[in-house]
Amino acid sequence: MNTRLQELLANCEEVTDAEEEAFLLFSQDIPTGNLGFLEPRASTVDVTIRGNEYTVHQSPTLLSSSRAGGTTGAELGCGISALVALALAPSVNHYLATDQEYVRRLFRTNLEENASVISASSTKGKSAKPRGGKSTKKQSSSQNATSNVTFTTLDWELDQPELLKGCIEAGDDDTDAGVEDDKGFDLILSCDCIYNDALVTPFVRTCAEICRLRPAYEPSDEPQPPSTRQPTICIIAQQQRAPDVFEAWLRETLREFRVWKLNDDVLGDGLKNGTGYLVHLLLRREKN
Repeated sequence: MNTRLQELLANCEEVTDAEEEAFLLFSQDIPTGNLGFLEPRASTVDVTIRGNEYTVHQSPTLLSSSRAGGTTGAELGCGISALVALALAPSVNHYLATDQEYVRRLFRTNLEENASVISASSTKGKSAKPRGGKSTKKQSSSQNATSNVTFTTLDWELDQPELLKGCIEAGDDDTDAGVEDDKGFDLILSCDCIYNDALVTPFVRTCAEICRLRPAYEPSDEPQPPSTRQPTICIIAQQQRAPDVFEAWLRETLREFRVWKLNDDVLGDGLKNGTGYLVHLLLRREKN
């Protein structure tokens, strides 16, 4: 198994009891949050992440609409903002964002609008031209900065996870033998997707189906060859809302995964215990 993953797990607390974990987390004081709404009536919102300033376009009309199926994904920090994709794009080979079809347009708008932020932050020691510049080279560089981000739709109840990777075009780094047969992913990252009882089962099932595309987690102290496919790591981040929904999610999750709660040293001040946010790491367990 990956040595860095082993080191991370060694400093995290494994969770085995859903009821006990829910009680421990929700019996403490939880800061009052606004569920991500900064300025719901504004057409754009400025957000700063690790010193980088992003302009996020949103739809006040959509936020206040009564569309069938709700407007989840239209809120800041969910599907349309592209903030997670923008923050991680420079650090990963490819990022596949999934959501409902109706958020695609605003997601692409925000991705393209802020591509220059990634380009500028990754260019150190070089002078940058003003934002209004017409430099073809700069535009090309900005476009390349998010060329490894793909958006596709994913219905947790209807779509087939094994087809997800097909929407990513193979790049120069995908030439290793056997990689074309690997339909799995290194990491699943979920940010605030758990808020409704009805979504718990399809969400957990989808995560498990994606993880089945890679080997299950098997603890071992023996070194493995670099070519060995590693299990998919799930990172589930969520805001503390209803304890019963959280407990239902965790109980369902423990049937498919081993679960660890990330400690404060890993999370930092913004997400540590008592901030109102929870982050768990999941690895699919081998079925008996």
